[in-house]
Amino acid sequence: MVTADSDYFNAQYNNRALVPDYADYFARWNIASVALREQPGCAVSLPYGRGERETLDVFAPQTPDNAGRGSARGRPVVVYIHGGYWRSLSKSEHSFVAAPFLAANACVVIPNYPLCPSTTIPAIAQTLTRALQWVHSHISDWGGDPSRITLVGHSAGGHLTAMLVRCDWSAVDAKLPKDLVKSALAISGLYDLAPLQQAPILQGDLRLDATQVLRASPVNFAAPKRGDGAPKLHCVVGGDESDEFIRQNQLLQQRWGAKAVPSAISIPGANHFSILDELVNTGSPLNRLALSLI
Repeated sequence: MVTADSDYFNAQYNNRALVPDYADYFARWNIASVALREQPGCAVSLPYGRGERETLDVFAPQTPDNAGRGSARGRPVVVYIHGGYWRSLSKSEHSFVAAPFLAANACVVIPNYPLCPSTTIPAIAQTLTRALQWVHSHISDWGGDPSRITLVGHSAGGHLTAMLVRCDWSAVDAKLPKDLVKSALAISGLYDLAPLQQAPILQGDLRLDATQVLRASPVNFAAPKRGDGAPKLHCVVGGDESDEFIRQNQLLQQRWGAKAVPSAISIPGANHFSILDELVNTGSPLNRLALSLI
């Protein structure tokens, strides 16, 4: 049954309705992403697990000291996690986000992951731990430094970034360092999933229950402590996003404290999709913040 609360949360979390020209953003992203994948230094759909969507793309800078795979070492690494409400989109539409990081001499990895309703949100987060494990083990083949990994995620990817920030990497593999991720940026992320249960436009695919909300809402996690390996997490939202997205952007700083979440900022004039333009536009505040983390 649809209630007044359902109407409210549908409106607050329906980003495509809030940004009527959202399809124009997707079209531009696709064009830029196809062009980037045609450049040297790109390896597409490498498997990091056994599932059909457990693949990732690697982008390596092509500078004179890195003419080919395995020829250089020590570059910072950015792992970008795409959005789509855990139920749509893929790495292929998001190759374009690699451009500013490549220009800054960083390697970029963009993984796919299984989608709801064929899986659950906690399972998606678990899958991505394997992607990070792969990066740590293999990124040196592309000149990346596995001790310099930064996570960046947008929307559902922002949520998954926050989940991975609190991962106990020794439980994934005893050989992994507890500080596997050195810094993190969550853009337009969601950190309390309880409201999504009241949004029928999402709940039909997400099928969240109380246990999943508890396990997969970073706002419920214990605050990071000194020495536990958790990196600082910066949270950013568009100033033109819904009240709920703006509220969600504040939650982890309120829950974990300013030492763990030093930034919880709003980008004036940015909506849920144009905020990725801010990420890739040279010299913008979000672009500068992202590059400072690597």
